[in-house]
Amino acid sequence: MINRSMVIAGVMGGLVSLAGYQIVSNTSQPSMAQPGTKTVPLSTPSMKALPQAATAVPQSAGQVQLTFAPIVRRVAPAVVNVYSRSVVRQQVNPMFADPLFHQFFGVSPEMRQRVQQSLGSGVIVRPDGVIITNRHVIEGGQDIVVVLADKREFKARVLLSDARTDLAVLRIDTHGERLPTIQFGDSDRVQVGDLVLAIGDPFGIGQTVTMGIVSALARTQISASDYQFFIQTDAAINPGNSGGALVTTDGKLAGINTAIVSRTGENAGVGFAIPANLARRVVEGALGGGFKVPWIGASGQAVTSDVAQGIGLGRPGGVILKSVYPGGPVAQVGLHTGDVVLDVDGAAVDDMQSLNYRIATHRPGDTVHLHVRSGGSTRDVDAKLALPPENPPRSVTTIGGHNPLTGAKVENLSPAVNTELQLDLMAHGVVVLSAGDSIAAQQGFQSGDIVRAINGSEIHSVGELNRALSNAGGQWDMIIDRGGQQIHVSLAG
Repeated sequence: MINRSMVIAGVMGGLVSLAGYQIVSNTSQPSMAQPGTKTVPLSTPSMKALPQAATAVPQSAGQVQLTFAPIVRRVAPAVVNVYSRSVVRQQVNPMFADPLFHQFFGVSPEMRQRVQQSLGSGVIVRPDGVIITNRHVIEGGQDIVVVLADKREFKARVLLSDARTDLAVLRIDTHGERLPTIQFGDSDRVQVGDLVLAIGDPFGIGQTVTMGIVSALARTQISASDYQFFIQTDAAINPGNSGGALVTTDGKLAGINTAIVSRTGENAGVGFAIPANLARRVVEGALGGGFKVPWIGASGQAVTSDVAQGIGLGRPGGVILKSVYPGGPVAQVGLHTGDVVLDVDGAAVDDMQSLNYRIATHRPGDTVHLHVRSGGSTRDVDAKLALPPENPPRSVTTIGGHNPLTGAKVENLSPAVNTELQLDLMAHGVVVLSAGDSIAAQQGFQSGDIVRAINGSEIHSVGELNRALSNAGGQWDMIIDRGGQQIHVSLAG
């Protein structure tokens, strides 16, 4: 049985220990028999003879020399290496960080700069130099370099970096040269058992091709993102493969290799790729003014066996709506809390992540066909997708004055902001976007904290927050929502 506490990690360079397991970009080591494992001979007197499958002698040289080489020759030049370099400040001597040392000797911590580099892969999807990769490959990078299969190097600029999907779109200046590309496939047509090729640069040793099958589809409990919906494969994926191509046997892009599960730090044959249909939408957004994710106007949870029995469903499946935003797309077609969305455009959905993925592959204004259970019977409805409303309007503000939140960057919550930050649909108040090195950080405030109330007054907007902070008279009794838990904080100053 697989332990549910297995660690999932992105497949770029790096190795970290966590909870007895290893987070790896990917490793590929031969597996060894575990101590105490019994070996069984291939045949024993007690084994029954199994019927033999029909066999045939190859009838042509082509059948004998079956190979993926023609596909690899066609698609491999479109897979690139992506190097992300950043300069970080590092303390030379830890002793200088001691506040007592600084107090008595007046010596500031001595810092030095160090170049930190990460390695990943990318896929050229347009001949004019548009490349898709994983966001975690280039995150924090100040200098991004793309190396083509023919070893030429280009500086790249970031067109889009989207945390919700862990995808990023880059562009290099080809000076008019048209580069080889991989055409997007329809990832909804990929089936379990299909042969696939994983192409990337594992460990920085050079471009490598591995083969496997599609092991599973619609894996959603892999990361914290609302839009992760993975293709699982046993094709070997290793550190450096992040952002590389998962290719079908007709040479189409099935997905972007992103993560593995590993107990030991070795490749265990459980890799994950972001489907091409979502990657295509992200590229379209990057080239068309931004990746705007449409909104269904509801949140929900998976239908478990107990829930299915309670609502009269024959088997678990679908997403039961636990909140519906008034006037949102599904509210307009008559859905309410307690209704169940069974499929979207004919594709079954089993949890909120799979429902969000199906919506994210559409554009705002598209109409989706929903098969739902409502009022004890099933019916079909067509919902027109829209962008989530910004109500109240955005108001990104850095808090000033003398109060516990001084220096924090805050913003009004709204359906649009809630969607971007992956917060609860109905969340309201003011969210801390960043605390940085401010007084707010010193007081313990963190990114994602939601200010609910100050001195008994509910907070619905940045304006109300500023007034409550200013009128507190030096005593702030605050209610903070952190990760769904309410924290009562009392500060004076």
